[in-house]
Amino acid sequence: MPGNLVAIFYARHAGFGAKPAIVWNDAPVIDHAGLPATVGRYRAALAALGVRRGDRVMVKTENSPAFVYTYLAVLASGAIFVPMNAAYTAAEVALLIEDAEPALLVHAAATPVPDEAAAPVKRATLEPDGTGSLPDLALSLEPDLTIEPVAADDLAAILFTSGTTGRPKGAMLSHGNLSSNVAALHEAWRFSPDDSILHALPLFHAHGLFVALHLALYNACTLVMLPKFNAAEVIARLGRVSVFMGVPTYYARLLADASFDRAACASIRLFVSGSAPLLPSVFDAFAARTGHRILERYGMTEAVMITSNRYEQAGRIAGTVGFPLPGVSLNIVDAERRPLPPGEVGEIEIRGPNLCAGYWRRPEATAESFHADGFFRTGDTGFKDAEGRVSIVGRSKDLIISGGFNVYPAEVEIPLAEVEGVVDVAVFGVPHPDFGEAVVAAVTVDRADFDVAAQEAAAAASFARFKQPKAIHVLPELPRNAMGKIMKSELRKRYADSFTA
Repeated sequence: MPGNLVAIFYARHAGFGAKPAIVWNDAPVIDHAGLPATVGRYRAALAALGVRRGDRVMVKTENSPAFVYTYLAVLASGAIFVPMNAAYTAAEVALLIEDAEPALLVHAAATPVPDEAAAPVKRATLEPDGTGSLPDLALSLEPDLTIEPVAADDLAAILFTSGTTGRPKGAMLSHGNLSSNVAALHEAWRFSPDDSILHALPLFHAHGLFVALHLALYNACTLVMLPKFNAAEVIARLGRVSVFMGVPTYYARLLADASFDRAACASIRLFVSGSAPLLPSVFDAFAARTGHRILERYGMTEAVMITSNRYEQAGRIAGTVGFPLPGVSLNIVDAERRPLPPGEVGEIEIRGPNLCAGYWRRPEATAESFHADGFFRTGDTGFKDAEGRVSIVGRSKDLIISGGFNVYPAEVEIPLAEVEGVVDVAVFGVPHPDFGEAVVAAVTVDRADFDVAAQEAAAAASFARFKQPKAIHVLPELPRNAMGKIMKSELRKRYADSFTA
């Protein structure tokens, strides 16, 4: 589907102008008819700050309607949106600024960012309540209602995902990638303008930005936005919407609240879970409590959504992620890329209109992950059943997904290994009842008075909380195979019950 994604959204709002587009603090703040003018003011503000077609705009703040306006204004300008996790440290932000070379950094005043001497980039503020220098400037300007024409392969966004070598990689997603994916989800999940979505996912993440928000804009839905997930706040608003999307952690927390029952979600037609595997026990408990079978799907930053369980309740099978979306090819292959028969586990590779063009300024990483025929090595392992339904069984790249966020062990191991007295480090994930997986570290040391607190401090100084180990174990030696490689599978097995027993 060619064209600027913003133009596609606006074209689909015809006839629904009076319908609220965003509800914030339980009050409608803008309707679909008013969206172009407000986004146009933000587009004018970006231009006044020097943003031009092809420039990168980095954003580090929490959910708010102004976040949405900023995102749409960046795309309407033909610029490239680069969101960052609002919990990132200044050191993590500095690394991404170095890679992306943005024309503008938009951030909350209190959030950690490198100082201007260390990272000389133009800045504007956007606070979690929607105030700041960027909104102030936007409100002072006449709207620029023009939408920059783009080709399907022009970049819309760069989302950085942690690299296995410790350096983040920016997945380059085009307008065509994103428009094709939202069109496929619209059909697969039977969206219409009659829907309203309760949005508690972070907008800096692909799930919240490219799935929940895009589906609302594509279908002229009403988006009931929350600053962040809170079980009580979600339960209080479920009766006003028809769709809720979350990560497994959200569903576990809803079930932990005694007030969450069938009556609380009587208006809901669809619960979707993703960003991490949903435990079958949570699936079953949710169905027993509410009568709803959660629809699980499979996606990743590089391709947004890849597969989905079928829409019909009976087609939502615990422990599976369903079938490839229309236009997506998915193969299960062995080490030589030979297709494997149903039931046999292998690496998952994919190809489709949703697949990113590669990694920003990382030709080596792109060449390593993309085959010459266009298929992408996901790093996940899984199998298909006789019907073609996909199940994920592991992650060959040792990716940890904690609370729906990606954590690559190599990234965490580097600062832990630099602590005085540390000989070796292995970071791995183990099951956690709330976060899905917890980050855990095992270390060997060469001094009897080694203090684990020093490593905890190093992690706290280097990383957002979701990347910090929830436990650090000091061992006499790490398990290794005959080639000397650390056997993380053994460590995962040893500490598997750390948080679930």
